[in-house]
Amino acid sequence: MDRLQFEVPVRITPAPGLPVEEIYSVEQALDFLQDWPKRQGKVYEAAFNACFGATVDVVSAEEACRAFAAFCRVSGLLAKDAMFPGKLGSRAGAYRDARA
Repeated sequence: MDRLQFEVPVRITPAPGLPVEEIYSVEQALDFLQDWPKRQGKVYEAAFNACFGATVDVVSAEEACRAFAAFCRVSGLLAKDAMFPGKLGSRAGAYRDARA
């Protein structure tokens, strides 16, 4: 697996009525963030910096994935059925519902 691939894709709904899209990698997340019309705010900056950091080996792809998923959740883009890495109980590496 490519070091910049997400373990589980981030599922987003870019706009009402559009189908769910899956973001599979740091590069896709960066492309999405660069195309985002409101390129501002702390959550946006954290996601952008984490994704960029992953491209230069400062941050892991999974940290970038979590930051991107957080941006998507705050922005209302995260698909209702999205799952992403996190802690579920005491099982590290488990996946949790993004709405939790």
